[in-house]
Amino acid sequence: MHPEVSPSRPARLWPVALGLGIFFASSRSRLAGPDIQDSDKVVHFLVFGLLASLVCRLGRGWRAAAWAVLAVSLFGISDEWHQSFVPGRDCSAMDWLADTLGAALAVTVYTAWPWYRRLMEFPLGRKRRIEKAPAAGTLGRS
Repeated sequence: MHPEVSPSRPARLWPVALGLGIFFASSRSRLAGPDIQDSDKVVHFLVFGLLASLVCRLGRGWRAAAWAVLAVSLFGISDEWHQSFVPGRDCSAMDWLADTLGAALAVTVYTAWPWYRRLMEFPLGRKRRIEKAPAAGTLGRS
């Protein structure tokens, strides 16, 4: 996010929407997906990484990144605790570790890699404007 620009309302709503999606998914006894051992760790890593990126983009710099990792890690702990009350689910320290590592990597990439940051900041639905090229033979003429 540009230093002088405050986050837009949609930018603030995306992490809330994803957090609610995680909460409701955690409330289900069984989720659709491949029956591959430990494949859920990859999902935890990616989803919580996205959540951390969405939180990180609300602030600026490494301080926002650190707060995003902390907030998402704590949310991961609360999510695992919440799952302990859902029949057929359990609380897993390895899932929480995948959550936290995904968050840490995502905000590091978001903060340190301008290409990824621009990709995350590009508004959906906005078409890139292509300037019309001057007609052939008119270059340099006033």
